[in-house]
Amino acid sequence: MLKQISPLILVAAVTACSTPIDRRQANDTDQNYQDLTAEPQLIIPEGLHKPTYSKEYDIPAVGSKVDQSLVGKRLDIRPPLQVLPMAEGTRVEEGSDNIKIVVESIDNDIDLKQELFEVLKEYFASKSISLRSEDFEKGTLETDWIESDQVIESSLWGSDKVYKLKQRYIYHVDVRPHGRSGNLTIDLIEHEESYDGDLQDILLSGEDKRRYTIDRLNDSISYISIERAKALKAKRLKQSLGIDVDLITAAEEQAYWLADAEFKRTWDRLRIVLPEMGFEIVDMDSNKGLLYINVSDDSGFWSSLWGEKELPIEAGSYRIELKDGIDDKTEIHLLNAKNEPLSNEVVTAVYDGFSELMQEDRKVR
Repeated sequence: MLKQISPLILVAAVTACSTPIDRRQANDTDQNYQDLTAEPQLIIPEGLHKPTYSKEYDIPAVGSKVDQSLVGKRLDIRPPLQVLPMAEGTRVEEGSDNIKIVVESIDNDIDLKQELFEVLKEYFASKSISLRSEDFEKGTLETDWIESDQVIESSLWGSDKVYKLKQRYIYHVDVRPHGRSGNLTIDLIEHEESYDGDLQDILLSGEDKRRYTIDRLNDSISYISIERAKALKAKRLKQSLGIDVDLITAAEEQAYWLADAEFKRTWDRLRIVLPEMGFEIVDMDSNKGLLYINVSDDSGFWSSLWGEKELPIEAGSYRIELKDGIDDKTEIHLLNAKNEPLSNEVVTAVYDGFSELMQEDRKVR
């Protein structure tokens, strides 16, 4: 017994979608407007007044920079694409030849060029895109073929007709000598289109290449945005964690504090903790590891910590010096305005309140 097939199923079984080429053309297949000509003005007999013609609907003359051959099916009706610099520390610089994304460093502890290379390779891996070559010194990453398929016609009884797009790109990473900013650009270097296995004779215009590169660039920047957001959150989380501080005293040595963290993290933490202790930071020199501070005798921190007792340190100007210690630890030395170490008694007296604030975990926003 033959099975009846609903007409609706037949309609669904054989469907035809527009190809990428069709979608860039106007729906009017006849393109009749190309054959339209301007009607001549009325011929006015001699002796009669010539009527006044309105210029409201006059079509302006085409400028010299316009390609007048772009009419009919050659005219691309798609709206322009826009570059979206969504990642933290990025902005667009658009020139006549290409579009480049200016990328600025968000962490001085991370090499910007290395960061961009690593995140781009992670992006390629996430999209299953293979690399033909990479050259860190030249700052180039060249992809293999990136393929995308679109079923244009499908049938329950035959094979689907597929429109295949194949492209290859080259990424350029150019970081300035100071390492704080650089440029990211991409170029479309190979392009193929085929329909139902037949290679299409496609001649890409400059606008076509621009659209494809903008689309690929936006996809790449979107991935960089996600990764940079993760990195910033991880950095804030790391900075929020407390740092253990030990008091180092010896019979023949000056007392100092030893932070269980590298120099940069200890330096950043001190910039938060010192004002909370009533130390006003008036100047700093990270190259020398020096923080210049003033201490006043009306600090709420001191009075709450020691009550009616005298402050363990007199009001005045002081310096805090940081030195790299062993095993990624940092020495913290308390000095007076003459760059002389304070007494062991003062360093020991301030230690309890200081270490408590240094070890305190902070909330991540």
